[in-house]
Amino acid sequence: MTALSFASPRVRRSADDLAARVLRLLLVALGALIVVAGFLIAPLPGPMGLPVVVIGLMLILRNSFKARKHFVRFQHAHPKLVFPIRRLLRREPEVVAVAWQQTLRVERVVAPRRWRVAARWRRSFKRRAAQRGQR
Repeated sequence: MTALSFASPRVRRSADDLAARVLRLLLVALGALIVVAGFLIAPLPGPMGLPVVVIGLMLILRNSFKARKHFVRFQHAHPKLVFPIRRLLRREPEVVAVAWQQTLRVERVVAPRRWRVAARWRRSFKRRAAQRGQR
């Protein structure tokens, strides 16, 4: 007669399972290297740092349960910071919309009101679209 046990049975890990784990670990490490490279590229002229960081985050978040859990916690704590990154992590990212929104946000923080050209461009585009719609 066998004794009733509440302990989980020993599971034999197959070679495929081990290979999948190693592959996931390598992808997380590659993602971390890409994120670091994105931060190093960020100070250079041009907006190349953010897309590189997002690609690295995609690799990390798709292959690490712990990283996903921390990302969700950070998202709940700071939704405005994470929202553009989440929009870029979707299957069909809205790259132009996110870039425009971030341009407006940076301009609002950095430039005095009289130097803000992106907001003026947006208003003029809206006016032109409204005039075209009336014709």
